[in-house]
Amino acid sequence: MNQSEFYRAKLMYETDSWDLAEALRNGDGLVIIDARSAEAYAREHIPTAISFPHRSMTAETTAALDKNKAYVNYCDGIGCKASTKGALKLADLGFQVKELLGGLDWWKRDGYPTEGTGEDGAEGISCGC
Repeated sequence: MNQSEFYRAKLMYETDSWDLAEALRNGDGLVIIDARSAEAYAREHIPTAISFPHRSMTAETTAALDKNKAYVNYCDGIGCKASTKGALKLADLGFQVKELLGGLDWWKRDGYPTEGTGEDGAEGISCGC
């Protein structure tokens, strides 16, 4: 693989907050998946995201998902691999997947809104990665 192919592949499999926000504004039909634990999702998540912890992704649990749609996985951010694990599982199951660079952390740093309980008591809540 040459450099051009490498960077083209990165753009195929990764997205950033701005591109995701634009895709949502344009109604591109993306499905956003929060691959962290259900507890972490409840505390805070990207609007319209669905909670689908990567640990529960199997052929059976993904059977109702539309393979014609694109799925963007995210997690907490740089110290978390839930989005990578979820993206790999979905890709292995035949889904079109991208990973959100920087996860929820960079989404918020870029000024985009979140939803959830907003509880500050994060201790004891695992991201599930």
